[in-house]
Amino acid sequence: MTEKTHQEELEDLIAENDTGTRDPSGLARKVILGVALLWPLYQLYMASPLPFTTGIGLIDDSQQRAIHLAFALFLGFLTFPAFLNSPRSRIPTLDWILAIVAAGCSLYILIFYRDVVNNAGGVRTPVETAVSIIGILLVLEITRRVLGISLVIVSAVFTAYVFIGPMLPDLMSHRGFSLNRYVDHMWLTTEGVFGLPLGVSNSFIFLFVLFGSLLDKGGAGNFFIKLSFSMLGHLRGGPAKAAVVSSGLTGLISGSAIANVVTTGTFTIPLMKRIGFTGEKAAAIEVSSSINGQIMPPVMGAAAFLMTEFVGITYFEVVVHAFVPAIVSYIGLFYIVHLEAVKANMPVLAKVQESTLLQALGRFLFGFGAVALVAGIVYAMATGLGVVAGPLATPIAGVLMIALYIWLLKIAAGYPELEIDDPNAPLIEIPKLKPTLMAGLHFALPIGVLIWCLMIQRLSPGLAVSWAIVVMVAIMLTQKPILTYFRKTKSSGFAPEFKEGLADLINGFIAGSRNMVGIAVAMGAAGIIVGAVSLTGLGLLMTEIINAVSGGNIMIMLLFTAIMCVVLGMGLPTTANYIVVASVMAQPLVTLAAQNGLVIPLFAVHLFVFYFGLMSGTTPPVAVDSFAGAAVARSDPMKTSVQAFYYSLRTAILPFIFVFNPELLLIGVESYWSAALVIISSTIAMCVFGAATQGYFMTKNWKIESALLVVIALSLLRPGFWLDRIQPPFEAVPPSSIYTVAETAAKDAQIQMFMTGENFSGDVVERRVAIPLGEVGSPGADRLLEATGMTMRIEGDDVFVDNVDFNSPAQKWGIDFDWQILELSEPKKRMAKEWFYIPAYGALILLILFQLARRRNAQGEPANV
Repeated sequence: MTEKTHQEELEDLIAENDTGTRDPSGLARKVILGVALLWPLYQLYMASPLPFTTGIGLIDDSQQRAIHLAFALFLGFLTFPAFLNSPRSRIPTLDWILAIVAAGCSLYILIFYRDVVNNAGGVRTPVETAVSIIGILLVLEITRRVLGISLVIVSAVFTAYVFIGPMLPDLMSHRGFSLNRYVDHMWLTTEGVFGLPLGVSNSFIFLFVLFGSLLDKGGAGNFFIKLSFSMLGHLRGGPAKAAVVSSGLTGLISGSAIANVVTTGTFTIPLMKRIGFTGEKAAAIEVSSSINGQIMPPVMGAAAFLMTEFVGITYFEVVVHAFVPAIVSYIGLFYIVHLEAVKANMPVLAKVQESTLLQALGRFLFGFGAVALVAGIVYAMATGLGVVAGPLATPIAGVLMIALYIWLLKIAAGYPELEIDDPNAPLIEIPKLKPTLMAGLHFALPIGVLIWCLMIQRLSPGLAVSWAIVVMVAIMLTQKPILTYFRKTKSSGFAPEFKEGLADLINGFIAGSRNMVGIAVAMGAAGIIVGAVSLTGLGLLMTEIINAVSGGNIMIMLLFTAIMCVVLGMGLPTTANYIVVASVMAQPLVTLAAQNGLVIPLFAVHLFVFYFGLMSGTTPPVAVDSFAGAAVARSDPMKTSVQAFYYSLRTAILPFIFVFNPELLLIGVESYWSAALVIISSTIAMCVFGAATQGYFMTKNWKIESALLVVIALSLLRPGFWLDRIQPPFEAVPPSSIYTVAETAAKDAQIQMFMTGENFSGDVVERRVAIPLGEVGSPGADRLLEATGMTMRIEGDDVFVDNVDFNSPAQKWGIDFDWQILELSEPKKRMAKEWFYIPAYGALILLILFQLARRRNAQGEPANV
């Protein structure tokens, strides 16, 4: 097999999973390109203020969702063949018909919007019923083509559950629903296909996918890869370390782990194999890095925008809370790669091994420092102008931004253009840092604008990325002409370079649309699952199922939830994966934890299910991300999958830790010093855990040393575990003091109640409930009512529930009128859990000294770590 053939196979792999493998000619090709170009123009127009200022296209969100899905369905049927042997060079007549009918079913809501809305919840007409059934079936069919059979099966199971509920055992049964109720809920309202997931896809995700495509077509993707290699390529195992960093940078702008694997892996995997990594390990490193890119803010594979809606917090809070575990996980993988290279005594890739670890670290910090400097200049300009210029700040900032851009391009013109290297060339030279950095530093501008608008100005994600897209469009149209002017390489004018930039822009728009088809289709199909959950009340039933399986044990509950997330997420892309697992598993876990004495922040639970949903990408037998990496490396798919899962174990422990220790998510951290201590300790802990799983630290571990490293890592990640063993967190008080306890408890303090009463079935049950009290300053009765929705009735020493508000936390916990408090516990004053860092760090230092002494006395050990 020639390399060209292999490269074509990799391009087909991306096409099968992201853009579609069909590439017709003639009129069909023009139609596809035209619609793919029209879609982003429509989305940008709707995201701008123009509909409000002109009155043209001023439609509500549900109508926008219908148009959004219509674009995806039409392009999907034209670009994704029905079967492996279906024609690729032409579009069969049946697919034309299906594309038009599918788009028509979606647009029915737009065209007959008034009739659809006015008849909501009533008896639907035969036409509405037929349109709905055909539309749902075509959504499932295009889902099968684009994403495979997994999501179709899951959607079909949930659909069947809607109708067969009365025939199921009591634990899972419900009253059942008619076909009319089903089509009304799933297609003709915003509860099913056109629900929240598709709304987020329309409002935010499309624009971020488009931004990523424009960055890639504009040259930023190649810049990220080369910058990573220039900073890290001289280290031992440099290509693998560069793969980790470049995949992280690419993951910032990519919504697809598979595309990340194939795009960066095409370059990094052959280099990793060349320096001594096996094909399985090289592919597994790339897969683990690419999956980690999906947990990296600010995009998080587009799940960040879904979390804002599901959890009900701001996008800024999502980014802040998700940042630390993502960085910690990446550093842990980087350290694992380092240990693999040291264990195998791998050679440095460059011809002249002139770089020490300190020099390479300095080069790494210099690279990111320069990018940070540009971002800092943008920040200073915007902040200063906001104070000085007032209403004129925006136009002045625009002028200064243009001046900064031109200055950066003038600097870039003094260095060679960044060419795309051939990873299979006889010799690869590590690119020099300064020329690489300076040649692409202007790509920091659109990313800086995006982060500035999101994190500083706190604009909505859609508006923020729209400004970033405007900056990126300007760069794509002008960078080549301006660079040509500064380099004085052509005298025939700037028209050819401008045309090249325009072509890149159009290709970026088209690539963004084709990349978006799979995501939008996944959102529609996932909406069926979300709709089934909301229609049947499956969330409450899952609470009972998980409780029955776990017996009230928190760890078993978390393990069962993690396994269910991996199973539900198999074969699904990032966003669909998160929607499925979050809609089914998140709220039951929060409710059950509170019923069993543990308050888990809702965001921590959503991040928990998100992390384990992503783990399905490395979990046999349906490890789609690992199989993509194996295709690039030409390695055994199952061995690659197992190795990637092994590397990802460090990511798997993080969700369990931040469930019990939310400070890892910077939740409840009271000072910058506390935040720094948590971040540093968590980072060290993750590296220590990686050393334990690799069986190598300063030297090869003894088994007892690996066990000790695991204990040290978990102690640094959750020091409160040891404190709870020595000083229990709660002490019992009389139940009749409930209002006094609630009034005097500190801010965000938790109290526990052990209660008994009849459940909805009439059975007498017992339940331990953890209650977070929130702000101080209110009377105890008011504070308790606000936190739980319960009012109490005190009869001597006995305390009973007198009322439970509708849809309150107490109602979700299953508490009802006349339940009795058997035991009441309030927080106990204890020593600070941070004291337990001291023995953990002490044990780590002693182990390091012991292993260093043992390494010095050993023969044949690598001297350079």
